[in-house]
Amino acid sequence: MSLARYFIVQQGDEWLIRFEDEEFGPYRSQSEAMLFAVDAARKLVERGEDAEVCLMGENGCFRAEWTYRQPPAELSAGV
Repeated sequence: MSLARYFIVQQGDEWLIRFEDEEFGPYRSQSEAMLFAVDAARKLVERGEDAEVCLMGENGCFRAEWTYRQPPAELSAGV
């Protein structure tokens, strides 16, 4: 299963969420963008997908801030 990734990036004084080929926002703060990205990621998790929210650091590199991976089938089946 692939991992759906939301990327939170700062552009000037605004924050954006990038997911696949789309951009969402702008948001007034990093916290606000994170709130919306985690909410969207949780909806994917409810549909059985793995999801991650990544934040761009000052060095331009991304780090995972929120991650959820579905348990392996044998664990979720109670084996």
